[in-house]
Amino acid sequence: MLDTSPAEVAGPPTTSLPPQVGALRDCVRTFAQERLRPEVQRLDRADAADFDWDLVAEGHRLGLTRLVISRAHGGLGHGELGVAVALEELAAVDAGFALVFGATMLGQAPLLLSGDPALQARFLPLFSGDEPVLACNAITEELAGCDLLIPENAQYALDVMRARRDGDHYLLDGAKKFITNGRVATYATVFANIEGNPGASALTCFVVPLDSPGVELGAVADKMGYRTCLGTEMTFRGVRVPAENVIGGEGGGVVINVQQMNMARAAVAAISTGVARGALDLARQWCGERIQGGVPLYRHQFTARKLAEMSTKVDAARLLYLRAAHLADTEIPAPAYEPAVAKLFADRIAVEVAEEAMSLMGARGYVRDWGMEKYLREALGARIYEGTPEVLALAITESMYATDDDF
Repeated sequence: MLDTSPAEVAGPPTTSLPPQVGALRDCVRTFAQERLRPEVQRLDRADAADFDWDLVAEGHRLGLTRLVISRAHGGLGHGELGVAVALEELAAVDAGFALVFGATMLGQAPLLLSGDPALQARFLPLFSGDEPVLACNAITEELAGCDLLIPENAQYALDVMRARRDGDHYLLDGAKKFITNGRVATYATVFANIEGNPGASALTCFVVPLDSPGVELGAVADKMGYRTCLGTEMTFRGVRVPAENVIGGEGGGVVINVQQMNMARAAVAAISTGVARGALDLARQWCGERIQGGVPLYRHQFTARKLAEMSTKVDAARLLYLRAAHLADTEIPAPAYEPAVAKLFADRIAVEVAEEAMSLMGARGYVRDWGMEKYLREALGARIYEGTPEVLALAITESMYATDDDF
């Protein structure tokens, strides 16, 4: 069995990272390698509905549930750059564990984007207590997936969750599908269309405590990968939400959705980069230990070419997500082009690198005990959430044709 102790695992260079981000990276890497790695097989093989609150609590104590919350509200005050670097470290070991915290930050994103001091003061400090509090971002529906991600398609979205004004409250009716953290979250930022408007043209965001009457949590999806995090159907039957819980005003959900996607795509690209890096680490060690023709496998030209190209892809993916995260932190609003490019590339190379790494390990790469096949399964996951390759292509080409800049 391969030894994947911390000293043997390669990681991103620190030279271009601000000191506080480099320190965060080092802290999360130590936790991922020393505490999370020994639990990976158990987590992956557990029942689909199992959830390890003890490990999540340890991550919470590191600050992973409050990375992007301001220090004034009890958080660590990191931007997307810190988030992305931290999630790469977790995903290099277990992408599902990374997504537990990524989904929580996505659930917090509308509150952060709102600039509403009253809403922020009510909800954001709750993530900084002694016990972990998780959040989720409830967008996806049975018939309305990509139409909720593409603003010009919003009017055509089918059977979107409805919101009806009732005095100083709104009533929410409908269902959400495959919501990460839905089963274990305390709060959700929920997107619903104001009744009487076509499709999702009046999409509105609400912050909803999930112990509210009328919220029903369905079965946990039995996923091929990302098994550490839970994807759940959520049904809302006449759920009463105070008008003061509206984020960004009626109809403001479309803008919030676009903004949070442009920010989140850098972090998802980091998760894919971490998956690719984890697969490369296993293959690199195997090729250094396996002897064929009297020399280590990596000294054969055929293997060397594969390892070199895999390493180049991982480094390129990291540079793209670092650029995207930096721009998300420094431009208002966050750009569409660079995060979409980073995610499109990283999602693709995760599959390519994991596939090549498996081929280098041969039969061992296909056997669960060695850990490689898990990377291949999880490489496929990020191609679904926060924009499929086709949705990303639309975002990229729209940006290309919206400017006179050279590409």
